[in-house]
Amino acid sequence: MTIAVSASIATDHLMRFPGKFSDVLLADQLHHVSLSFLVDDLMIRKGGVAGNISYAMGVLGRNPLLVGAVGQDFGDYRKWLEDNGVDCSAVRVSTELHTARFVCTTDETMAQIASFYPGAMAEARDIDITELGRELDLVLIGADDPEAMLRHTDQCRTAGIPFAADPSQQLAFVDGPTILRLIEGADYLFSNEYEWGILLQKTGLSEAEIGERVGIRVTTLGSKGAKIVDRDGTELHVDVVPDIAKEDPTGVGDGFRAGFLTGQSAGLSLERSAQLGSLVAVLVLETVGPQDWTLDHDVAMKRLRDAYGPEAAAEIEPILR
Repeated sequence: MTIAVSASIATDHLMRFPGKFSDVLLADQLHHVSLSFLVDDLMIRKGGVAGNISYAMGVLGRNPLLVGAVGQDFGDYRKWLEDNGVDCSAVRVSTELHTARFVCTTDETMAQIASFYPGAMAEARDIDITELGRELDLVLIGADDPEAMLRHTDQCRTAGIPFAADPSQQLAFVDGPTILRLIEGADYLFSNEYEWGILLQKTGLSEAEIGERVGIRVTTLGSKGAKIVDRDGTELHVDVVPDIAKEDPTGVGDGFRAGFLTGQSAGLSLERSAQLGSLVAVLVLETVGPQDWTLDHDVAMKRLRDAYGPEAAAEIEPILR
C-alpha cells in the first residue's frame, strides 16, 4: 500500500522554559502582552508534519512518498529521510525561499508557544497530486500551505484517490466552509481534542453530521489516549502506552498518525492500529526532537505487552520486525 504524505516540511528550533507559562501570562493583560522568556537551551531538529510522519513510517518499514516544498537547504534533511526509507522524489525545491521554520518554546508542563515561518512551503500549491508518477492508495493531507491543502484535497476527490484529512493547526486560520471543503469525503479525519472542538464550532455541525461526511474519525486525547469512531458510528477508546519520561511533545500527534496509518495499511484492526500509533507517540514524547527516536524491537514488544496484553502485542509484532 503506497501512502503519500502531503504536509509541511520544516526545520524545528526547540527551546525549553524552566517554568510555567501560566505563572507569567495574566488573563486580564493579554490585550497588550509583552513577554520574553529566558530559555535553558536551543535544539535544532528536522521536523514539519510531513517530515515527521514520513520518517516514522519509514522506521516502521513502509516506503511513504513525501509531498511538499522545501528550500535549497534541504540537502542533508533529504539524505536523512531517504536513509530512513522515505521516497523524496515528489518534493519540490524552491529556487528562492528557505525551508519552513518552526520556532517553539515548551514549559515544564509541556505547554507550548510557537511561531511558524512558511517559506518555501507556499510553493506546495504548485504540486499536482495526480502527476506524481506513482499509483497511490491513500494521501494524507496535513497542515500545509492552505491553498496546497485545498488543491490536493480537490485533486484526490476528482481522481477518486482515497485521502485522510488532517487540517490540525490550520483549523484556527480557515473558516467553516473551507474546513468542510478540506474534510468532505475523507476516508479518515484526524484531529486532537482541541482541534475537534474548533472544527465543530466553525462548521456549526454536530458530531453526527460530520460523521456523515467522512469515514473513520480519529481524535487524540493527549494522556487520555485516543477515540476512534468507525463509519457505522461505533466508538472505540484506546489508552496510551505509559511514558517513561516526558521530554518534548513536538511531533507526538504526527507519530500517532504514522503508526495508525501504518497499521491500517498492514491490515490491522482499528484498535491495533491505534495501539501501534500510541507506541510511536510515546517514543516521540520521550525524545527531544520529533525524528530523533529509534525503534528497539524487544523493548517495543515489552511495552506493547505491558500496555495492551500479549494478544495485542503478537498481532502488531510483524510490523516491528
